Amino acid sequence: METCRRFDRRKAIEVLLHVAKECPDMYRALKIVYFADRAHLSMYGRLICDDRYVAMSHGPVPSGAYALIQEVRGESIYPPGKDTLSAIQLDGNNIVGKRESNGDVLSRSEIERLDSAIATYGNRTFAELQSESHDAAYHAANENDEIPLQALVESVPDGKLLWQSLIAD
Repeated sequence: METCRRFDRRKAIEVLLHVAKECPDMYRALKIVYFADRAHLSMYGRLICDDRYVAMSHGPVPSGAYALIQEVRGESIYPPGKDTLSAIQLDGNNIVGKRESNGDVLSRSEIERLDSAIATYGNRTFAELQSESHDAAYHAANENDEIPLQALVESVPDGKLLWQSLIAD
C-alpha cells in the first residue's frame, strides 16, 4: 500500500486554488488540506492527492502541496513547473489564484470535504489549528519526519479497521 502511492500534482494545484479562494494564508490553507484529507480518508478510504505528511513544528504539512508553494517562491531546488506558475502566485504568505480551480479535476466528495474543512477550520486561530493538528498521527513521527500512512489512517474513526482493509487490497 505505502509504496504504490503517487502524489497527484495536478489535483494538489486544484486543491490549493480551491482552499485559497476562502483561506489564502498558506499556513491556514495547508492545515485545512490536512483536516480535509483526514475526513476524506475516514469517509472514503483514500487521501485527496495521495500527499505525504511531514510532522513539522507547527503540525502536519502536506509535503507535495508545500513543495508547490516552495516552487512558486523560488525556494525549490527544482525550477517551478509551468502548471504551478500558471495557477498560483504568492503575495507574502497568501496564496493567490491566477485562475479558478478546475471543478473537473476534483471529485464531489473531495470538494465537499474541502468545503467542510474550510467551514470548520477557516476562522480558527493559528494556535487553535496548531493544537488540533497535533493529533495521534502527528505524534507518530519525529519532528521533520514523514508521518507513516498507517498512523494517519489509524488516527481517524475506525482507522484500525480501515487500515486492515487497505493492506488487504
